[in-house]
Amino acid sequence: MKRRRLEEIIVRWTVTLGGVGVILCIALIIFFIALEAVPLWRGASASLTGTFEVAQRDGAVPLAVGIDEYGEITYTVSGDGAVSFYSAKDGSLMSSRLLERLEGAGVAAVTPVSGQHGYALATDTGFVLPIEIKFLVSFDEGGRRNIEPWVYEGDPVRVSDGPLVLAAYASDEEGGRAVTAAVTAAGALIVVSEAAGDSIFTEGETLTKRYDLTPALRGSLPTQIAVDDFIENIYLGTNDGRLFQWHINDKANPSLEAVRDATPSRSVPVTALGFLLGGRSLVVGDAAGGVSVWFSVEDRASPSGRSLMRVHTLSPHDAPVTRLAPSFRNRGLISGDAAGKIIVHHATSERKLLELVSDGTPIAALAFAPRADGIVSVTGSGTQYVWALDNPHPEVSIKTLFGKVWYEGYPRPEYVWQSTGGTDEFEPKFSLTPLAYGTLKGTFYALLIAIPLAVLSAICASQFMHPSFRALIKPVIEIMAALPSVVLGFLAGLWLAPLIENYIPGVILWFIIMPPLILLSVFLWRLLPKDFRLRFRDGGELFFLIPVVIGGVLMCYWLNGPIQSGFFAGDYREWLFDTFGLRYDQRNALIVGFAMGFAVIPIIFTISEDALSYVPRHLISGSLALGATRWQTALRVVLPTASPGIFSAIMIGLGRAAGETMIVLMATGNTPIMDWSIFDGFRTLSANIAVEIPEAPHGGTLYRVLFLAAFLLFVVTFLINTVAEVVRMRIKKKYGNM
Repeated sequence: MKRRRLEEIIVRWTVTLGGVGVILCIALIIFFIALEAVPLWRGASASLTGTFEVAQRDGAVPLAVGIDEYGEITYTVSGDGAVSFYSAKDGSLMSSRLLERLEGAGVAAVTPVSGQHGYALATDTGFVLPIEIKFLVSFDEGGRRNIEPWVYEGDPVRVSDGPLVLAAYASDEEGGRAVTAAVTAAGALIVVSEAAGDSIFTEGETLTKRYDLTPALRGSLPTQIAVDDFIENIYLGTNDGRLFQWHINDKANPSLEAVRDATPSRSVPVTALGFLLGGRSLVVGDAAGGVSVWFSVEDRASPSGRSLMRVHTLSPHDAPVTRLAPSFRNRGLISGDAAGKIIVHHATSERKLLELVSDGTPIAALAFAPRADGIVSVTGSGTQYVWALDNPHPEVSIKTLFGKVWYEGYPRPEYVWQSTGGTDEFEPKFSLTPLAYGTLKGTFYALLIAIPLAVLSAICASQFMHPSFRALIKPVIEIMAALPSVVLGFLAGLWLAPLIENYIPGVILWFIIMPPLILLSVFLWRLLPKDFRLRFRDGGELFFLIPVVIGGVLMCYWLNGPIQSGFFAGDYREWLFDTFGLRYDQRNALIVGFAMGFAVIPIIFTISEDALSYVPRHLISGSLALGATRWQTALRVVLPTASPGIFSAIMIGLGRAAGETMIVLMATGNTPIMDWSIFDGFRTLSANIAVEIPEAPHGGTLYRVLFLAAFLLFVVTFLINTVAEVVRMRIKKKYGNM
């Protein structure tokens, strides 16, 4: 007895510790997943690292400001044509030089040009000077970094004989083309186009054309001007709040594409223009403090097929917007106003990330650090501020993760997952909605096939089949669960998908022909003499259905060709597209339904069959003794009693299907689209994690979004299983006293 008591204690503590250990491990796993996702919601922060005076000669306030990528050197471009470099640590002047090609002219305005440190200078003598500031980095023998600033001056472009007040410049060195747009003091809009000669007679020459676009303004006075990086469009903001767009792809004939009201009223002028990373999205700031993002979208009603539209409205200022500066790493930007306030925005998520306050005077110049880890500004008092910025995940918000977002180039707001692109200007799209949709779609089609087959097979095996047959069939079905999912996915993607593609009408015919054919066969079996039928054990008649099923499948395949010719004009794929606009994807939901249903059937069958077999025999005997048939007993006595176990089996199968990775990964096109069509593919949360995690930079936004997806998948599965357990217990309580 002492030995038994000791064994009981040891076993009890072993089981208890094992159970607690399992629960603890699961809790730690979930804690780790959540810990990796939590930083997504950490907001931006900034710390002021330097404040110093940078006013130039004669008290002129700088018109442009910038900082090198290491955050060590800042620079300013002032109205007297001086480019000055300062130490970002203490504000000491490192060097200063006057631009030689200005030849003593004054600078009226400075506009950023494509690139990190390019500018177009509008002069008071009527020409525009493009410049570029570069930082040459070298290392000495001790590994110490040396940064040497350098200023490159381009060729001046003569626009007018009088002074200019605004200018914009864009060039394409490979294409040999440059466009300069400028506004004179009299309010005239002049465009100068320069292109390399493209014929044998003009080769080596520069062809210059000049256009006066002033008549199109119809009395409006220009306040801001910009040319996109692709030299396709000129944008002009006016004093009456309008935004003009000229299309300049046609070198010989610039055309006015659009005129839009960009501000709340005609009394509110446009005060700032700029481009987001990539040069496609235009940012507009106005005197009412508004900041909005515009770009061209598909518009069939427009002659050009595209139309300029306001897409994002960002957090407003309390004072007129004076400066805009884009991030060179993402779709972020900063805006400064006349009250000295700076707001850090993210255009895609429409988030206000941070607000910085300077000395209360207007922001005269503003720039993002090249690595988007700093901000530098100059106020109207001539004070330069340098901030260190920590902004790890600006793209993430509830809206970008689960809502519709209007991405650049899209005709409307959509749910999109596209984590990477081919260029640095790519706009990441992190919507988890199409992935959750794909998870539900794959689970639905898998269970649509698995539940009827598994549950009905379990009823047949437990209630109508001889024990010797059941002892043979049940292990065979259970062995199906041992097949690796990667093997099932491989067979589904490389063998089953191409096979079914050629026989889709015949496959659909299965669901039409096979049920009546099987019922007819069973009816004919019942017409056979009873003496003949009694020679076979219970359930033995099912083996006679095997040739019927095989014959039915062969008949469907044989009818596939005539059906395609007679009903689908020889090709069901073209018929689907022409009639319903559906495209047939070879690896689609139907293939996943077959493959994943095959993987889920053993789980549901085994648990359901056990639940049905454990129904007390006295219930079955009592039902039969009262005159009920075996079918009536199975459906009205056995099935309700075993329903808690069957329900548990279905829920476990649902969890298995929702978390399946390799079958979905290999048997679908992994396209994150939202379409219930059985002929389209999809992408699930689990498959997306498997695809994306190897290439996700550690600690980056994609990396943490994938952990968030894993956390959501676990939470949803946990909630479904919890609800299922509550339902199961209620069902058990209801039928447990039978």
